[in-house]
Amino acid sequence: MSRATLLVLADGRFPAGGHAHSGGAEAAVKAGRITDAAELEEFCRGRLHTTGLTAAALAAAAALGLDPAELDAAADARTPSPALRTTSRRLGRQLTRAARAVWPDPGLDRVAAAFPRGAHQPVVLGLTARAAGLAPVDAAHAAGYEAVSGPSTATVRLLGLDPFEATAVLARLAPALDATAERAVAAAHRARSEGVDALPAASSPLLDLTAEQHAAWPVRLFAS
Repeated sequence: MSRATLLVLADGRFPAGGHAHSGGAEAAVKAGRITDAAELEEFCRGRLHTTGLTAAALAAAAALGLDPAELDAAADARTPSPALRTTSRRLGRQLTRAARAVWPDPGLDRVAAAFPRGAHQPVVLGLTARAAGLAPVDAAHAAGYEAVSGPSTATVRLLGLDPFEATAVLARLAPALDATAERAVAAAHRARSEGVDALPAASSPLLDLTAEQHAAWPVRLFAS
């Protein structure tokens, strides 16, 4: 395992398109559910324990070598919002392009051919980690971190929130992120013997509902 490689993959500047997405924060800000750093922290904590856990487990399972097609179907079943399914596949396609350029790998090539419109992003993230020589726990950490760093960065732009405060939120969430990654990896190992139904299916209905509303906005700063 290379810590430097993990930093490259988890860096928000990695050209996979994540910077254009708020992870539901834009809709939450407009609805008045995020107005300061404390509310941002609660939003991120909830996101980490629901969609973040699910994404981390899918990524860990892909890094562990489970069938990408089965994992993609599992991701589809765990994403009830059509808008979020579209977003996940779009991000998966962008990540596939970037990953194939950075870490050429036959597994990524096969996924690109099998899913021309994009496999779900957490699945591609796990395959990317595997191609880069990272462990399933690294893939889980990267997925969990994405679940909270996106909303944190977006809120700085949406609210003019002090970036020091936003970064402090991420630092306070570090223990929860570690625990989430451990749970995700444990679930991925169970799924290897029991099937993909053993993976978490935690969800946040409010995020699903607001994602559909956000997708219909005529003017918005973020794609999702």
